[in-house]
Amino acid sequence: MVKPSLDMVFSALADPTRRAILTLLLEDDMAVTDVAEPFEMSLAAISKHLQILTRAGLIEQERRGRVKWCKLAPEALKDASIWMESFGQFEVVNLDDFEKFLAAETIATE
Repeated sequence: MVKPSLDMVFSALADPTRRAILTLLLEDDMAVTDVAEPFEMSLAAISKHLQILTRAGLIEQERRGRVKWCKLAPEALKDASIWMESFGQFEVVNLDDFEKFLAAETIATE
């Protein structure tokens, strides 16, 4: 299986409905109809969201008898998490201090 790109993962996560679906699946595997239940949209619309999550590698779907089940993919967010953690090496910029620094630099160069 080809590993989904970070773009696909972040694109899938950009939608609030898909993030809500992932939150539901944190609890346990769910049938597609159970995933759709809390949302005010058609089963077809939920199925499209599930397809996007599947293509992004965030969930896996399998058929158990007549019912299609969804579950979180265990390594789903690993690459995205590693990518985001790389930005943790930088300190948060204090904008007030940065503004004072720029003002001081501007005065010093005049």
